[in-house]
Amino acid sequence: MMKLARLRVPLGFASFLGAFWLASPTTESLVAGGVVALAGQAVRVWAAGHIEKGREVTRSGPYRHMRHPLYVGSAIMATGFGIASASLWTAAVVLAYFAVTYVAAIRTEEARLDAKFDGEYSAYKEGRATEVVRRFSVQRAFGMNREYRSMAGLAAALALLWLRT
Repeated sequence: MMKLARLRVPLGFASFLGAFWLASPTTESLVAGGVVALAGQAVRVWAAGHIEKGREVTRSGPYRHMRHPLYVGSAIMATGFGIASASLWTAAVVLAYFAVTYVAAIRTEEARLDAKFDGEYSAYKEGRATEVVRRFSVQRAFGMNREYRSMAGLAAALALLWLRT
């Protein structure tokens, strides 16, 4: 599982190439999918503005409502890409990629967090952890967590699909 989790970025690029090749976007599908993908990007930015990777089990912002908002945001973005592509084959490639790699990433990450923080993640997962209040930080989102990379990837993916219309 850990090896698969580590390969999710290179596998993502390979999956994107296959998905892009299968895409048949239209202006309408690109607009609709782009709106969905932007919503996913917003979830990612919100999460990135709260998470202190490797320092704690984050429990503020979207982490108060869901355990993996960065992954949820990515899944929403991928759904948007599938809609924008106007291809069931592309949607199938995206779904297969997420089902395999993100399940592995989540399991690996949860085990690592629970071990590193002495069961604190289990308490969080079970709703027993104390609430943490932290303000959203642009510096945390874009400086520390480099969420601009995700934004650039989304912009590039949508631009490439636009070139196919």
